[in-house]
Amino acid sequence: MLNVMQRGLTGYYIPISSAGAEKCRAFVPKPLPPDPPLQLDMHLQDLMERATLALGRFDGMTMVLPDPSLFLYSYVRKEAVLSSQIEGTQSTLSDLLLFENEAAPSVPLDDVREASNYVSALQHGLGRFKEGMPISLRLLKEMHGILLSKGRGSEKEPGEFRRSQNWFGGSRPGNATFVPPPPDYLLDCLGELEKFLHDDPVRTPLLIKAALAHVQFETIHPFLDGNGRIGRLLVSFLVCAEGAIREPMLYLSLFFKKNRQEYYDLLQEVRLRGDWERWIAFFLKGVQETADQAASTARRLMTLAARDAQKIQTLGRAAGSALRVHGFFQRQLLTSIATASKSLNLSFPAVTTALNNLRKLDIVVEVTGKQRSRLFAYGEYLKILSEDTEPLER
Repeated sequence: MLNVMQRGLTGYYIPISSAGAEKCRAFVPKPLPPDPPLQLDMHLQDLMERATLALGRFDGMTMVLPDPSLFLYSYVRKEAVLSSQIEGTQSTLSDLLLFENEAAPSVPLDDVREASNYVSALQHGLGRFKEGMPISLRLLKEMHGILLSKGRGSEKEPGEFRRSQNWFGGSRPGNATFVPPPPDYLLDCLGELEKFLHDDPVRTPLLIKAALAHVQFETIHPFLDGNGRIGRLLVSFLVCAEGAIREPMLYLSLFFKKNRQEYYDLLQEVRLRGDWERWIAFFLKGVQETADQAASTARRLMTLAARDAQKIQTLGRAAGSALRVHGFFQRQLLTSIATASKSLNLSFPAVTTALNNLRKLDIVVEVTGKQRSRLFAYGEYLKILSEDTEPLER
């Protein structure tokens, strides 16, 4: 049984004036950690142990993959689609892959461009992370700048903390569900959050820290747009930075998408009543479920690739080129003959023959229905990765 503590407001209100001199209030959160302290009872400790074990299993699973970077390539794109869908886009994983191959997706370009920007922002963060940059406000601003660099949101100060008031859940601050801190309070709030991420004033267990930091970031809402996507990336990068997993591949977007009303309700419960424990329980369940699902997906993809490689071996002399093209599809998922030929340094006819053989084995499918500029996909591989990525109903 979860020990619930309701501390009351976890911050304080500041009167502000909105358009037309309408009076309303903005919420300024108190610095972390919570006060009074968290009540980590046996139930929460059990959830934390389960989540930690699930992370360890997932990390171990990725290490036995023939090439972990292949899984990261695919999983980053799945996360980009899911995280963007939470913000209301309708793009699918197939749409993103078509866009990356300069083909026309089935949704508005702005929708799929948001997912593509997310991939670029995440990859930039990965690169900076490997250069040794710590989790910091600077890193979050850099990723945000790329996230909103093109398309929808590009006019909303990419890479900069907001200089005007924002809100959500209404048409104006006066009727909004929640109004974050005024711009003048942002740097103090963010500075305290950055210190907390680096165990100042106290060291906090990693998953508890990630749970608290996510709420605090969403409450501060420091950007004019893109806060949800950056807030979800913060969790993944923090868990990786502290060594729980080797690559930032813990993405909670699917769990938040499937439980989005409870997610939003619990964030508000923390702000208004200080119910951190119920939020932490929800978050830890999400970590366990996400890690277990990711490990299962990695196993299924590895099994599928090995089974298909065995089928290709039956081609005899033609197997060599077909295996190389099959390996390329695990890195690319969807590609053209010209791209595969250039990337593999194989002749156009050799790739064409290999693709024809892979299609006969029901490994690869043609997705455009055209005679020219054809695109091919690793059908079953893409199907596994696309599970649960249907857009939310508008």
